Amino acid sequence: MSEQPENTPRPAADPAQPVAQRGSRRFAPGEGPLPDPAGSHHERRIRSFQPRRSRVTTGQAEAMLKRWPDWGLDIDGKSVLDLGEMFDGLPVVLEIGFGMGEATAQMAAADPGTGILAVDVHTPGQGNLLGLADRNGLTNVRVANGDAIILLREMLAPDALDGCRVYFPDPWPKARHHKRRLIQPEFLTLLATRMKPGAVLHCATDWEEYAEQMLEVLSAHPDFENTQADGGYTPRPSFRPLTRFEGQGLDKGHVVHDLLFRRK
Repeated sequence: MSEQPENTPRPAADPAQPVAQRGSRRFAPGEGPLPDPAGSHHERRIRSFQPRRSRVTTGQAEAMLKRWPDWGLDIDGKSVLDLGEMFDGLPVVLEIGFGMGEATAQMAAADPGTGILAVDVHTPGQGNLLGLADRNGLTNVRVANGDAIILLREMLAPDALDGCRVYFPDPWPKARHHKRRLIQPEFLTLLATRMKPGAVLHCATDWEEYAEQMLEVLSAHPDFENTQADGGYTPRPSFRPLTRFEGQGLDKGHVVHDLLFRRK
């Protein structure tokens, strides 16, 4: 294989193509997710997530360029979304954190009558889910990039959601980081205002201590009630796919807990 001489000028980058930077891939405005869509006009606060700057594959980038203009959105906090128009009148479930999107795509295919607004900050996962949706004709999926708290607070109308899914959120295992966990009373109070009465919040985790905290916090919240008559965990519903991440945890002896709580 021949090598390019060190003094040979490098070809100019095509501005229309995504550029890899620090292990991530950046896109032109409107062609992909922005690095910080809400900018600095929102207050500083403790976040429950950390952006992961993994490398975007060629296939993920191509899916992003093809589908982001129609099926993607940045959480900028500037306007309230019209979910009825976005999903052609379908009931809408919010999914917070979807990883690489395999389970999201499976659920969308199994239930085309429900729209899924899937939120994450992981660019490769966003591209992967858009690719899965494109290849399988999943027109009921939209991918949102950014902070789910800003989405709930600034961009969703009251009673807009028919459900919410939080599968395997970061457990933040160190005690000093527990304040970063997503399932907290303040989050539930905000989420409840955006869920219709009777809508179900479905959480799942393989971190035992976090599951216990989830159960305690949800059981104590005045806006939610456990769908389990005994007040405990729910067996994994058939509609929630067994994810690759979950399978790895089960192989290690982890116990997965599902919690289904209904908005009063």
